[in-house]
Amino acid sequence: MFDRTAIKHVPGRPLVRRIAVAGIAAAAGLTLAACGNSNDDRVNGMDHEAKPSTTATKDAGANGAPGAFNDADVMFAQMMIPHHQQAVEMSELADGRAEDPEIKSLAAAVEKAQDPEIQKMTSWLKGWGKPVSGGSAPGMDHGMPGMDHGSGSKDGSGMSGMMSGKDMKNLMAAKGRDFDRKFARMMIGHHNGAIEMANDEQKKGKNVTAKKLADDVVTNQSAEVGKLNKILDRL
Repeated sequence: MFDRTAIKHVPGRPLVRRIAVAGIAAAAGLTLAACGNSNDDRVNGMDHEAKPSTTATKDAGANGAPGAFNDADVMFAQMMIPHHQQAVEMSELADGRAEDPEIKSLAAAVEKAQDPEIQKMTSWLKGWGKPVSGGSAPGMDHGMPGMDHGSGSKDGSGMSGMMSGKDMKNLMAAKGRDFDRKFARMMIGHHNGAIEMANDEQKKGKNVTAKKLADDVVTNQSAEVGKLNKILDRL
């Protein structure tokens, strides 16, 4: 015989339909939300892509010099690194050779200031994906201190104020008051060269951090040139 109790389950069908409809609506809502998030992501992505690069090069990233940069910024760092390295080497020679207290103090100040700047500029170049050596400059060996550019000279590479190997040997051989005078004269020429390079960066550079360092070079080394001139006057 037919079991009439089975008919009692029939009224439940609308509930099933309602559950099904709710499930479909929820799924549709999730789908729309997902589409909305996807669109938001694309919009966010477009926001980043919509910022055109002002140079043909990439941003600095996390190297301490964020933002756009150009060839002038790269050249400034590549040239200033060996320039600073030579200034540090000259300053290190003062230990055991210098006699004048002000020469000793100024040499220590040069070493303290320019060593960290060398590290900064090296990190910029690495972050920019550029060689630290600046191999594009013909006839230059940035790995060799005392490059033969002549005292206070400026060669085709654009480096001004570099001491020649002979200059460095003469400074190394000097002691006492003779060292003090040679050091003062050479460092004045060296600083003037750095100031000239920094002025070029101020005019042609684009990276804010690099231009700030160029400002510091002009300010600090100009002040040291003034001190060195006064020292020379009394030696």
